[in-house]
Amino acid sequence: MATNFLKTYQHHLHHNDKQHHLSLPKKKFITYAVYALIAVVLLYLFVDPAAPPASASSSTTTKPSSLPARPPSIQQQDPELPPAPPLSTISPPPPYQGQAATDNDDETLPIVGTTAAPPPPCDYSDGEWVPDARPPLYNGTTCGAIKDDGRSCTANGRADTGYVYWRWQPRACDLPDFSSADFLRWLRNRHMAFVGDSLARNQAESLVCLLSSASPPELVHRSVDGRFRRWVFRDHNATVSIFWSPFLLSGVEKSERDGVRYNQVFLDAFDERWMSELAGIDAVVMSAGHWFRIPSVYHEGGKVVGCHGCDAAEFNHTAVAEISFFRAFRDAVGRTLAEAARRHHEQHTDGVKLVAMTTFSPSHFEGQWNEGAPCKKKADRELGYTETEMRKIVVEEVEEASSSSSSSTMRFAAVDVTALANLRPDGHPGPYMRKNPFAAGNTGGRVQHDCLHWCMPGPVDTFNQILLQTILR
Repeated sequence: MATNFLKTYQHHLHHNDKQHHLSLPKKKFITYAVYALIAVVLLYLFVDPAAPPASASSSTTTKPSSLPARPPSIQQQDPELPPAPPLSTISPPPPYQGQAATDNDDETLPIVGTTAAPPPPCDYSDGEWVPDARPPLYNGTTCGAIKDDGRSCTANGRADTGYVYWRWQPRACDLPDFSSADFLRWLRNRHMAFVGDSLARNQAESLVCLLSSASPPELVHRSVDGRFRRWVFRDHNATVSIFWSPFLLSGVEKSERDGVRYNQVFLDAFDERWMSELAGIDAVVMSAGHWFRIPSVYHEGGKVVGCHGCDAAEFNHTAVAEISFFRAFRDAVGRTLAEAARRHHEQHTDGVKLVAMTTFSPSHFEGQWNEGAPCKKKADRELGYTETEMRKIVVEEVEEASSSSSSSTMRFAAVDVTALANLRPDGHPGPYMRKNPFAAGNTGGRVQHDCLHWCMPGPVDTFNQILLQTILR
């Protein structure tokens, strides 16, 4: 462009020179030509349509990558004694990307975010177990929280350890690793209570063991039967408690030894052993269900309103309505959540409360549990009818409580673990619910198996992995 301009101008100059003298001096012409050339070059650089936009030069766009190819899932291998895979086959999930906790960080994380909108929730309930060669986050033989209750399968003599080398991989997203530092940072100056049956206790003990890898817990209270316990993490002023309440409502458990043939469940009375302390609890994690399957008598308004699995002779052959344990469980969960919301509103307590409920965790007995039945060797890929219904009740009642609540300072959540727990029959203590069950002198009688609770470390740690993400979401 600049060259053509000069040629044209020189031709014009030569033509005019023949007719009359040039009025512009030659030196000035060269100077003006150089100025024009610079202007044209600058114009070309700034308006040339072939040049890329300025924003494109300062940023790059990367195509989202899909999940890496997963190693074989536990459903494709023998879950009884899974091998520890080589490290080269493992694709661990990314660590939690939130702000890292530090020892001198006194900030308390909120239960409900007040700044940016949270990302869409991940469906952690849909996934598969994949091999993970990394060691567990704590040592079950040294964690003081489980030294007396038979959950440390290794300490009780279980030799195979393959059951600890698995992690849960959701299909549509990643489940970040459990971070003791992040959990303790959130729990700073707070009180978390686990309420329910022995599976609530199992999950609470798992959490205490997980957190003990970062901060030493101090047991400050223990009832004689061990059903009510409380730990304090002094470094963080954080408290974790266990409240025994198998029906969530007021009730008396069946005990043949004490002459109580049926559970006695009071549908209109709340269990004040934990409910009376709700004002001082920042987060409640409930877990219940298995005790509702036992024959029960239901009371309301001071009278018997029905029963499940009862003998009419117990009521002088008076007709008593048969009430499904599904219905009773739904009533118990719904009424408990509603009462927690009501008391929170009336007490005007400071801060935000979290009320979460862990969904039903299936058992894996190969027969009748009270007849010494062993645990299943293979997982059933599909949930049974009972497990499906019990899970659905929790999810639906939590959703109902959440939609009915007008409070901005109370949050309800379901920790959905039913499907992942159903796939892990290898994670139960089995005969190792007691120390050295096959030692000399212990083999004369029938060996009892525990196919309900979980070894620690083991699959129950994933419950708290999901709980942490539920809290931080």
